[in-house]
Amino acid sequence: MARCTAPVNGHRSASARAKCPACGGRSRSYGYSYSQPYSSPTYSPRSSNNSGKRKASWSSSGSTVLYTPAEIRTLTPVRKNVEERLEKPDLRDIFLCHAWDDRKGSAKELHDLLESKGVSVWFSEKDVALGSPLMREIDKGLIKSKVGIVLVTPLFLKRIEGSGIADKELSALLARDLIVPIVHNTTYENLRDASPLLGSRSGLSTVEDSMEEIASKLAELVTPETIVSYQ
Repeated sequence: MARCTAPVNGHRSASARAKCPACGGRSRSYGYSYSQPYSSPTYSPRSSNNSGKRKASWSSSGSTVLYTPAEIRTLTPVRKNVEERLEKPDLRDIFLCHAWDDRKGSAKELHDLLESKGVSVWFSEKDVALGSPLMREIDKGLIKSKVGIVLVTPLFLKRIEGSGIADKELSALLARDLIVPIVHNTTYENLRDASPLLGSRSGLSTVEDSMEEIASKLAELVTPETIVSYQ
């Protein structure tokens, strides 16, 4: 039986196919004929590769939390501002800015994770009493917190486009220069479209880390004496 003279990807031209002792009599086709269908690679949203990651200068000796170089560059100035406020009495560790519609979902998840690590969090769901003026309570919460985090979700982006409460909180946080964006279920590109000023700041993202890991990094940022870890 005659054997095909082509490589695995088929004949390069019709004339080459015609000269092949095995394929010359078959119906002709042009270009490559692949023996196996192409399958696109799949990507995991979070990588387990810790190459290039290291502990931060504010990490405790027993900490297992690792940061990328970009995260350390982002968090270092925030950490310096936090250190300047450590001796002020009665400060919450973190002010959590979020969309109202996230208050029972991702915002509560992040709040609960932070509190489980010993972090005190100003959270509207528990800190605004029924009947209290919301904006006044937000102002007090911002003043009495070491650092603010902004949970950026698709719902949050809709809120700031509509100039809601989240937009007012965001303006106050940006003015204080004590802010860390946490991007969740969206992208920094979408954030920059909605808020170029906030989008110009780097932060943390659940594309790279789980919510648990992000909570650990934030806990270490504001309470460096506490050893935090995650599985």
